[in-house]
Amino acid sequence: MHISILTLFPDMFVGPFDQSIIKRAQTKEILTISYINIRDFAKNAYKTVDGHPYGGGTGMVLRVDVVDEAIQFAKAQNSKPNNQTKIILLDAGGSVYSQQKAQELSKVDHLILICGHYEGVDDRVRTLIDEEISIGDYVLTGGEIPAMVIVDSVVRLIGGVLAKADASVHESFTKHLLEYPQFTEPREYNGMQVPPVLVSGNHKAIEMWKNEQSIKRTEKNRSDLLHPKK
Repeated sequence: MHISILTLFPDMFVGPFDQSIIKRAQTKEILTISYINIRDFAKNAYKTVDGHPYGGGTGMVLRVDVVDEAIQFAKAQNSKPNNQTKIILLDAGGSVYSQQKAQELSKVDHLILICGHYEGVDDRVRTLIDEEISIGDYVLTGGEIPAMVIVDSVVRLIGGVLAKADASVHESFTKHLLEYPQFTEPREYNGMQVPPVLVSGNHKAIEMWKNEQSIKRTEKNRSDLLHPKK
């Protein structure tokens, strides 16, 4: 997979993407990431990429012509025949991100993420993209942190990235349930015991316990997953 990140602040990604799973995926050449500075496509010597909104309003808006050129540059980076490209605008008004969406995006050949900033983008940018995504019902300064969230959640689902192929199968949200409780040594700590079933060796009983605990935890913390609104 190749991921192109369109941003005004490419240096923000240096630390997070040079660690752990993301780094290993790049080292294995399963993943490549390019950082495209939107400011490189500015139309004047001052590198201006935004403007005041027509009709008035607070803040500044990213220009459609600048963003369009950055998108076209990104698309040209991975123009192999039959490659599937998905262009996503990270915006607080987009559809709320989910594990199911992460699974969908993990199958894409080329993912282009546009990090909005200021008061957003010229609305005509939306004619250039495939979809808008929000990582939650709150507002951030820009789309850089949401881009990090999406990259991290998507890359770990790509085949060969995780050491164990089924490591992502039993995680929270995969089956619309939160993950069951997990324990390790010591078996007793400050009077708290590891559930006896987990050390019983009875694999059928263990699987039943895990499923029951997933349902209980989901009911307690995220009942909306079990009882979605119609």
